[in-house]
Amino acid sequence: MKDTMVGLYVVKQDASSKPKGTGIVLKGQVVFNDLGNTALAAAMLFGLMYAFNLNYPPEMKYCFEVLQKIVMALDGNTLTKKARALKNRQYE
Repeated sequence: MKDTMVGLYVVKQDASSKPKGTGIVLKGQVVFNDLGNTALAAAMLFGLMYAFNLNYPPEMKYCFEVLQKIVMALDGNTLTKKARALKNRQYE
């Protein structure tokens, strides 16, 4: 995790077991752990990115854009071409 700039983690015993831990990593440091579920961790990550005024990592900008603007329905009127194509494909 030390090389991870931004991420969520889920610790499981095996693929079919319940998560033992869920948390957030920012700049190689675990900033939250034992959040309970992935949805809460994702929402907390967006809150941290906003509160600390962090930029989305360039290699993940479209992933974050889709989560923010389509899944969470925040500012969904201004989409890049790639995100708009994904949204349109969703409703076909």
